[in-house]
Amino acid sequence: MIKTRAKEVLRIESEAVRSLINRIDDTFEKAVDLMYACKGRVVVTGMGKGGLIGQKISATLSSVGTPSLWMHSVEAIHGDLGRVSKEDIVIVISKSGETEEIRSLLPLLKKIGTKIIALTGNTKSTLAKYSNVVLDTSVKKEACSLNLAPTASTTAMLAMGDALAVCLLDKKGFKKEDFAFYHPGGMLGKQLLLTVEDIMRMKKSNPVVNQEKKIKDVLLAITKARAGSASIVDKKGKLVGIFTDGDLRRHLEVDANLSEKKVKDVMTKRPTTVTKETLAAEALRILQERKIDEVPVVDKKGKPIGLLDVQDLLKAGLV
Repeated sequence: MIKTRAKEVLRIESEAVRSLINRIDDTFEKAVDLMYACKGRVVVTGMGKGGLIGQKISATLSSVGTPSLWMHSVEAIHGDLGRVSKEDIVIVISKSGETEEIRSLLPLLKKIGTKIIALTGNTKSTLAKYSNVVLDTSVKKEACSLNLAPTASTTAMLAMGDALAVCLLDKKGFKKEDFAFYHPGGMLGKQLLLTVEDIMRMKKSNPVVNQEKKIKDVLLAITKARAGSASIVDKKGKLVGIFTDGDLRRHLEVDANLSEKKVKDVMTKRPTTVTKETLAAEALRILQERKIDEVPVVDKKGKPIGLLDVQDLLKAGLV
């Protein structure tokens, strides 16, 4: 019984969304054009469950580059209306279009001079009459067995709001780099914004040793820096090699006097390098492809200025 009822709820709500498809016409395009031309912000308001949907729509718009704010309809007529200017677009969400608080708000919005986009289930309502654009989000019935609780209707409102936001995103030419800018804390933001410079080890944490030094001196430098390798340089300070834990193990197996040898004789020459401008995600790809754990960071002259360890990428949340 429960599984059957759950399937019925999903069927009703999916049909509510599907029914919106045939309502997408020039009116919808006009709504997108109004939002695209908006010089202010897209203000979203509503009451009850529709108001909660409005909060999500506003958040989605903001996340894809359209300045937006949520304004509760009751709070609007008690002072928050001061947030709205004639440069704004106001999306008003109401199933009936006759909610008392919204009816009180509409003449005030008109007085300000803002344009109104309505998401409503009643295209002949007071809200519809006051609006510049009316988007029909009516449904045949709610998924609630009493046909009372906002279920299918709020799903339809949400879907229509998503359609507006996505079409506006496309019209603006919004790219994934733009998305990352507004989501710097997310994985995509890290992949597109975080650079090697942001996480590389520097100064005391970046052991740099002259190629004429003995292995025991290199090991001391690595230990002090708590690193897994050291960048090896010539007398001009240019990177000529790297000495890693792996190099130590490989040579120690065949040379008991390794600690007294010069590092230039056992280092890995011409190591893989990155620059500080390299994206951290690209550096991770390089480490994985080359199957290495550390990579020196060099400047334009080939001098080591930092060290990137796979652990740094792990801490940054990229692994």
